[in-house]
Formats: sequence, structure tokens, C-alpha cells
Amino acid sequence: MESLAVNCESMAVNWEALDALVIDFVKSERLIEEESSPPSSAHPPPSSSSYRWRLLIRQIRRSLESGDIDSAIDLLRSYAPAVLDDHRLLFRLQKQKFIELLRKGTNEDRDSAIKCVRTALAPCALDAYPEAYEEFKHVLLAFIYGKDDETSPVANEWSERRRFEIAGLLSSVLRAHLHAYDPIFSMTLRYLISIHKGICLRKGVLSPITDLTERLLLEERDPPATLQESLYEAPPFDEVDIQALAHAVELTRQGAVDSLRFAKGDLYLAFQNELCRMRVDASMLDELIHEYCIYRGIVDSDPVTSDTGLQVTSGSLNVDQLNPGSCLSENCSIGSNSDMSITSGHMEGSLQSKVDVMSTQHAEVEMRYPCDITSPNEDCSTSGTRQPEEKKVAQRRRSGTGERGKRKRWRGRKEDLEFISEAFTGSVQHELSPTKVLGGTNIDIQKSSMMYNGSNKMDKYEIILGMKDLASKGMAAEVIEEINALDPDFFTQNPVLFFQLKQVEFFKRVHAGDYSCALRVASSHLGPLAAKDPSLLKPLKETLLVLLRSNEEAIGKHLPLDALATSIQVAVGRRLGIEEPQLMKIIRATLDTHSEWFKLQMCKDQFEGFLWINSLKEHGTSLLGDSASKSTIDTSTQGSSQVTISSSNTRMQEDGGSPNQTSSSDIGCDENAIIKVMEFLALPRADAIHLLAQYDGNAETVIQQIFA
Repeated sequence: MESLAVNCESMAVNWEALDALVIDFVKSERLIEEESSPPSSAHPPPSSSSYRWRLLIRQIRRSLESGDIDSAIDLLRSYAPAVLDDHRLLFRLQKQKFIELLRKGTNEDRDSAIKCVRTALAPCALDAYPEAYEEFKHVLLAFIYGKDDETSPVANEWSERRRFEIAGLLSSVLRAHLHAYDPIFSMTLRYLISIHKGICLRKGVLSPITDLTERLLLEERDPPATLQESLYEAPPFDEVDIQALAHAVELTRQGAVDSLRFAKGDLYLAFQNELCRMRVDASMLDELIHEYCIYRGIVDSDPVTSDTGLQVTSGSLNVDQLNPGSCLSENCSIGSNSDMSITSGHMEGSLQSKVDVMSTQHAEVEMRYPCDITSPNEDCSTSGTRQPEEKKVAQRRRSGTGERGKRKRWRGRKEDLEFISEAFTGSVQHELSPTKVLGGTNIDIQKSSMMYNGSNKMDKYEIILGMKDLASKGMAAEVIEEINALDPDFFTQNPVLFFQLKQVEFFKRVHAGDYSCALRVASSHLGPLAAKDPSLLKPLKETLLVLLRSNEEAIGKHLPLDALATSIQVAVGRRLGIEEPQLMKIIRATLDTHSEWFKLQMCKDQFEGFLWINSLKEHGTSLLGDSASKSTIDTSTQGSSQVTISSSNTRMQEDGGSPNQTSSSDIGCDENAIIKVMEFLALPRADAIHLLAQYDGNAETVIQQIFA
């Protein structure tokens, strides 16, 4: 258990990519307030259609789970009538309606059940599927065996579990039929947690995030949607796709074949269908997202202040300005309502372009304090200058207020039937009272915000967000001054962070062409720090190499400012008693086990680009080496995200794979031979490779030896 915990703590994450995924999630699920703008019939909101379909599916699920079959059928007839053309589904719905009418127990409902049998159930049983008529005759026994008789031959028909089975089945069918897939982040989280659980089970260790993952990702899955035609025909699919899908989402080979057939051979559609079958606790996910959004400054942390509504902050948030990587998944569609599919290539290209934009923006940061070189012995660093306390407080307030004005207001979920109807008629009202449900449960927003409602804690959030903002703009001197004013001993206990900030100052001087000032910063601070910590000597040399490069190069090429800003935020936050959000712990741990899993599999994850997992692992050019980074993690910030990771260990392979992955070709195994052994022996990929390695990569020999 200790080994796993250390690995999880040392995993570096691209938090800006996570910000983009989270912003996409809250926009897609309408968890934040949007600016009110008149709807345009010619150009509807890009994600409105998919969002409405997801609301419809949730309402149908709730109706079925509560036994209200008529309401579910009415919604299907109004919004998805093609689904009812499948008589298999219609028969199951009518059979459940018959049971629910009998369950009510009144004479009137019994008469309605008889009418249901005559007019709906019996006709459906004739052509639904071969076994339907036998099931029809069997369910009629419910007339004489009551719901409380647990030994009756129809006890299973009476079971309320049948409601949840048919609700899950209809959800699977509707998601695929309407292309109403969950936001990318929701699917990414399910995938990462399922791999995390699997590898912990395989290694026999207890995960440090077990309590979170067990409550967040539920054990049950929705039943798979299948086509009507025979399931025994030969599959026209590539065996590589079959095995990839089977092992990615824990399916049998036949289950993967069925899933691909339902998706008409589209591997990524099948993958989405299977991921969305995994159930998550929506209310818990919303709470984790809310906590993260407050911590990262995406939404305002102010609680409810009156009974008349939520407090409105000045200004409004343009999500693309807050995080250039926020244009994801369905929010990037700009066509008709039917254009809701997502391609991994589009998403990867989108993120790369946005990251480039961020780097350019960071390259243009303003140097507030130009160096005065009148004295040749003067230290060019501005960190030691002391401003009046009033000026520092005003500066902190300005930096905090500006960013705060851009934040959105959290609104939570409102998913009652009335809202569903309004959504489909285009008259959605965004104004909510402060007691609307959050995350599908009756949680008062005011109560859910109590953890943030102390003015002292509010101030702490604003302080760390202000420092994060300054650091992300390259204002290292201002960050150092702010931190020293807050805690003079901070950098004594966090020398690596101080070194990184001084690196930022050095690079800015070089970029401005002021080499004398840059060298004074290096000799006054970087050199002494490296003398005390030998692990900093190598990064010091790498830093000085910048002197040989053109000062026209963008500063963003040398400074992973966003990663440094997050390290500052986490470290300062902990000194102020603000722990990092639980979502950050989940992502760090699951990304670590994802990398470990595909090292064992000796291949790259072909779905990681689609789910942005490779983007979450991407990092810019690092400032420090491995040993310094490890020291920082272990002794300074106790697991905060670090900028100090060696490029040799964090750079992605040219094909987009995860770092340090061993290819099967490295040990002389042909891909076709691996697939053949996996298929014939029903083995995991890693076991198939190990067997092939023992027999010179000959699949036939392996199979013969196993069956000999």
C-alpha cells in the first residue's frame, strides 16, 4: 500500500488540461449560470440538444425506476418514437406495466391490468422475439401469486429490481439512438477509475483513494443494448478492435462483438456506449467538481446570502478566456442538432492549439519592475524590495478582484419533469431559488456551501488564487513578495519553489536582453541555492544555457508557468490550511495507475487521445531534474503538482503514447501472434506476451503447448 501511495503522490498532472475538461463538464451539464441571451432558431446553443436528450433519458429512467411506466412510454412516444418500433423493448415495457398495475392492488387497477394484457401485452408477445410468448404466459401467473410470495414461480417478475434493469436497458438504447453521451470528463473519470480498481485488485493493494472511488463509481452497470438480428453470425470486425474494446471496458469477447455490431463497427462509438453503461454517483461527482471549481477559481466561492437568490458577482466569465482549452466535446459543435458526435482528432488538435495560445499569452507578460543597473553591484532581483503594507494589500485585492469578476456562479442541477418539458419547448428559465436540488439530490445549495462560508476561509481562497494568477503571468517577484509578507519562513521550508521562481526572473531578464541583471539573479540566488542542494546543480546549468539562445524566443518555451502556478497554489494553500480538492487526488492517483497498467500491457492505450488522458499527462519543458522534483514532492509540498519533472521521463512518445511504455516489439512479439494467443486462450495481453516470449514469439507453439 505504501508503494502505491508514493507513486500516486509523485504523478505530475497537466492541471490546465483538467481545467478545460471540468469547464466543458459544467457547461455541458448546465451546472453554472450562463449569460442570458435570446435563443436563435437558426443557430441553437451547440450543446443544448445533447443536454436535453440527457435530461430526457434521466427522466425516463426515473419514471421506470419508480414504476410509472405510462409516463416513460408517453415520453418515448413524444421524443423518441423510433425506439418503440423495437417490439422487444415494447414487450418488456408492457409486461412491466402489467406488473405495476397489479402491484397497486385495487380492483380498478386489476381491471386495467386485464385490459393491458388484452390490448397491448398479448399482441406484442406474438412478434417480439421467439421466447416472448412463453414469457407472456408465465407472467400471467402474477394474477394468482401475490407480490409477497417469495417462493412463487413469478417472484422474479414481482421483484422491483426488474424496474432498474429495464430502466438501464432503455438508457443504453436511448444514449446510442440519440447520441446523448455524457461529457468527455465523465467518461474519462469512469475509465481511469475502472483501471485503477483493476490494477489495485490485481496487485492486492489498498488504494489511498478507495473511499472516493468506491462511492463515485458504482458496481452495477446498465444492461447492454443489442440488435435484433442473430448474435451467432461471424463478426466482420478486426480482432484487434475486438480485443481492445474487451480489455478496455472489461467485456467478454462475445460482449465486445455485440457492442461493435450495435455500433455498426465504429470502435469509438462502441467504447462510448460501454463507458456510459458504467454508473456514477452524480451528486458526489457534482460535489467534487464544485469543490475543484472553487479551488481553481472557475466559479465564485461566495455562499447564498439571502432567501431571494444566489449572490451575483460582478462581471461574467467567458470560459474561453478563463481557460483556452475549454472548447471540448459537444460544445465545439457548430452545426445542426444532429451533429453531436466527437472525434478524437478534433479534440487533440483543439487542445494543442489552445495550449499554444496559452504559451503565447504567457510570453507577453508585462515586466512591472524594470531593472535599474546604475550600480554594478546591485542585485537586479526585485524580490527583496519592501513596499508599504497598504500597497501590497491593494495589489492583492486588485489581482483577486479582477479574476473574481470573471468567475461564474454555481447553479447545480434542476431536473424535474417541468424543466424537461421547458427544455424541449425552448423556454428554459435559468433563475433558481437557493434551495434547488444539487446533483440530483435534495441538498440545499446554502448548506452545500457551508464549507466555504467563513470570511477567513474566503480570504484564504482569494489569496492563493491571487498568487496563482500572478505566477501564471510570470510575475515571480510579486509572488515572492506576497508570500514573504504572508509567511517569512515559507521559502526556507520550500527552497525548490524559491529556485523555480528565481528561474522565472532569470528567464524574463534574458528574454528582455538584460543579461547583466539575469546573471546577478543567478549569482545572488540560483547559485547559493544549488550549493546547498546538489540536486539543483544540473537544472542550474540547464538554466544558464538559455543565455546562448536568442532573446527573441518566446518565454513560454522555457517556463511551464501554469504548472508552477499550481505548485504555488497547492503549497501556499496547505500552509493556510486549505487542502487540495479531492478530485486532484483522484486524477493524480488514477493517471499513475493508468501509466502502470499499460506498461504491464506493453502497448499504448488507443483510447487515451479520445479521452484526453494523454493531454492530462503532457507537460512543457521542465525547469528542474528528477532528483530535485522528487525532493520537492517528498519534503516541500507533500504531493502538490510539480513543474520539476525531467523531460526525459515526461515527454510523450511521437505516437502520442504514455511515457515509459514498453512496446511488444521490444521483446520480439508480432502483434498478430499476440492477438491470436489472446483470442484462442482468452488471456490478458500481458500474459499472452509473456507466453510468446518463452516460445520465440510463435503463437502456434504456444497454443499447442497449452493444449498438449
